Amino acid sequence: MLVTLKTLLTDANRRGYAVGAFNVTNLESVQAVIAAAENLKRPVIIQTTEKAISYAGLHTIRSLCMTAAMNAKVPVAFHMDHGKDLTLVKQCIDSGWTSVMFDGSALPYKENLAKTKRVVAWARKRGVSVEAELGALKGKEDFVDIKEQEAFFTDPKQAVDFVTQTGIDALAISVGTAHGPFKFSGDVHLDYKRIGTIKKLTKKPLVLHGASGVPQEIVDELHNHCDDLGDCARLSGSKGVPDSAIKKAIKNGINKINIDSDLRIACLDGIRTSLLEKKEEYDPRVFLAAGRDKMTEVVMQKIKLFRN
Repeated sequence: MLVTLKTLLTDANRRGYAVGAFNVTNLESVQAVIAAAENLKRPVIIQTTEKAISYAGLHTIRSLCMTAAMNAKVPVAFHMDHGKDLTLVKQCIDSGWTSVMFDGSALPYKENLAKTKRVVAWARKRGVSVEAELGALKGKEDFVDIKEQEAFFTDPKQAVDFVTQTGIDALAISVGTAHGPFKFSGDVHLDYKRIGTIKKLTKKPLVLHGASGVPQEIVDELHNHCDDLGDCARLSGSKGVPDSAIKKAIKNGINKINIDSDLRIACLDGIRTSLLEKKEEYDPRVFLAAGRDKMTEVVMQKIKLFRN
């Protein structure tokens, strides 16, 4: 069933768990997320970036996601992730997305505040939930590209002012994660104390972006026969957020966790493995189904992790 983000996160905030938000781009990724959620009988969030909307077409991706969500046996929120273009954000609000994220994190504070207020005003007329971001995560993913020197952690006191003035339903914060599969070059250090402080001061559902784990076993599978295929450098040196860090972040107040890179890597692994094993096959559905099934496995693992 199709629900709002606020519906899902209100319960998560009250009971202290996190809901998985998975980026989708095509039929197979949507099928994978919904199947995983239904298998576990857990709510889920399917979300589209601006680049995904550009790739598939707004009306096409809308129809695909809404049809899947409305027919799902579990609650599903349909979310726009990292909306920067206000015109497109407004289109999503008017077209059926049940929640949108306005990402003004790279803007000066007053501009982020003003534009977020505008988005909230539009959304309230349609009963749509709003997520916004304060603090900037480093890394590149789709149209998000923040250099390390441009990244900054969320200020707890500023977060209180931001939440109070905008009336948003969820706040994405920067505490040490990063977009993309190359998140860390050394040890992982997330600012759990900052998460807890922001939660205590705002009492709002908090969102963790850049949280993919980049499972090493899948990366290793991607290197099978890489000498023959010439792709041994693919994802070499990649490193994600470990499960232990995710659990601790949830314990300190995170209620929505975004996953994108892990689905891309899983899909690629499934397709690549299928191509290697089924050398006589020429039906693309066979290979795409293998990618879908691998994504379903990963989504199920994540949903279990987020709500033990």
